[in-house]
Amino acid sequence: MDVENLFKEYSKWKKDMEFLEFELSRFQGVPYDDVIESLCFSNPQEERVQNSSISDKTGKTALIYRQVKERMDDEWFEFLIVQYKSLKEQREFFEYAVRQLNGKLPDIIRDMVMEKMSWQELMIKYSVSHAMIGKYRKKAVEELQMIYTLRTQNSDNYMLS
Repeated sequence: MDVENLFKEYSKWKKDMEFLEFELSRFQGVPYDDVIESLCFSNPQEERVQNSSISDKTGKTALIYRQVKERMDDEWFEFLIVQYKSLKEQREFFEYAVRQLNGKLPDIIRDMVMEKMSWQELMIKYSVSHAMIGKYRKKAVEELQMIYTLRTQNSDNYMLS
């Protein structure tokens, strides 16, 4: 696990989650034009029987349209939910892992990554040098690496059992 990359990804996770929350709160489903387009360019998946009955064609088309629209809406909504849950789980575990760090590290990393404080602001807040902020960051990366490694080992052990 590249912990350095997690520092960069944290704010992206938050933005992506906010976007997905917005999408889910205003979910309208698949646009009607997309459903019609998918019906026009798709091949039937079931057996077809030639039928000379024309009067029933409109009703069947409407039913098929409705079924396709509902299926597409369900799939799209499920996709959004899965994406949201995945991002939420990643963010929550990262926040948990940061809280598990030793000494001042949880506060420093929270300010650095989650509050987006500059190194200059951190130096002033914690009354330390630039080099010391670098040492704190390096130590936090090492500890987070161990936490993520333990997490991976636990999931591997579960999968292998």
